[in-house]
Amino acid sequence: MLYGMKTLVLLSIAALMALSTLASPREDIPANPCGYASPGPCVGTAEWGAQLEWASNHGSAEYQFLIGRIFDSGWSIEEDDSEAVKWYRRAAARGHAAAQYNLGVAYDTGEGVGEDKVEAVKWYRLAAAQGFSMAQHNLGVLYEYGEGVSQDHVEAVEWYRLAAAQGLVRSRYLLGLMYKDGKGVPQDSTEAARLFRLGADQEHRSSQFHLAGMYYVGNGVRQDSTEAARLYRFAALQGHSDAQYNLGVMSEHGHGIPQDYDEALKWYRLAAEQGHAGAQWAIGLMYDYGTGVLQDYAEAVKWYRLAAEQGNASAQHSLALMDFLGKGVPQDFVRAHAWANLAAARGYAKGYELRASIAERMTSAQVAEAQRRAREWTEAFENRKR
Repeated sequence: MLYGMKTLVLLSIAALMALSTLASPREDIPANPCGYASPGPCVGTAEWGAQLEWASNHGSAEYQFLIGRIFDSGWSIEEDDSEAVKWYRRAAARGHAAAQYNLGVAYDTGEGVGEDKVEAVKWYRLAAAQGFSMAQHNLGVLYEYGEGVSQDHVEAVEWYRLAAAQGLVRSRYLLGLMYKDGKGVPQDSTEAARLFRLGADQEHRSSQFHLAGMYYVGNGVRQDSTEAARLYRFAALQGHSDAQYNLGVMSEHGHGIPQDYDEALKWYRLAAEQGHAGAQWAIGLMYDYGTGVLQDYAEAVKWYRLAAEQGNASAQHSLALMDFLGKGVPQDFVRAHAWANLAAARGYAKGYELRASIAERMTSAQVAEAQRRAREWTEAFENRKR
């Protein structure tokens, strides 16, 4: 939840073009020799070089910051992060808060300069001291996760609170999570719900999602499945995959909204297309049991496999069962044992039971081969996560 892009301090095109109207120390340097609405002299020309030389030695901090933004955004010229950092540094050294923030982001993300969280904290702190809300927010994130500073949830809360007080919706959301989980503050579900509501009212999808979950179980608010479904829908329409999945579950089982299998499948598919393993498994179940769709074992296997390859233990167990029984695929005890073994390794109780049943029908050589495949899959899976 870091504000991790320098371009979040976006200036309007009009602001960028203001460079062409800023006073120049030399009348012989044209404001716009390119003949179009550029923010200054053409890059690569002598005029441009002279303008940069003057800005380096005599330009205001705001002027230097704007040049940094031009290089950062690549507006009218080739994007150059390292050149942008150079100009941000000049403006930041003169106390320009937005430049200090952008320089902090550069060190935080390693754009245009070597990644250095400690240096990022330094520049964020300078901008935050001037009331720059996004710098306050990012300081909160770094304190929460202990990057560039010692982890300190109390300090994180204070920075989130300062940014939230300025209306920064993401800070309100993260502050809500801190209250919900009791990190850096006493656990307070009511305060968490209040903060999530502020974000939800600003159409912040993660705030909508968490507030929906609180309504669903009655945590910090009165229990109201209908309100939960309404908020999940708002977040789902903004592409929040967990909200899409939860709305699918509620539609399938008629929780807070009328039971509607077509609606359930629609939301599951939207989440599954974003790689949501739970939704992929849910679609597999619908095709496996013919719930709201024509029963189709091959289609079920396809969706189970997508989820299983992401490490979803439930899907791994379901896929093992399909391989064991030969439903939608040719029967294959070795493959079935491997998937059941993987599900069991993730603590899925049914995986242990199924693995034992499959092993009774296998030779010791087949079991050894299945175990080798499971080890290979696990190694490849861990490498993909790195």
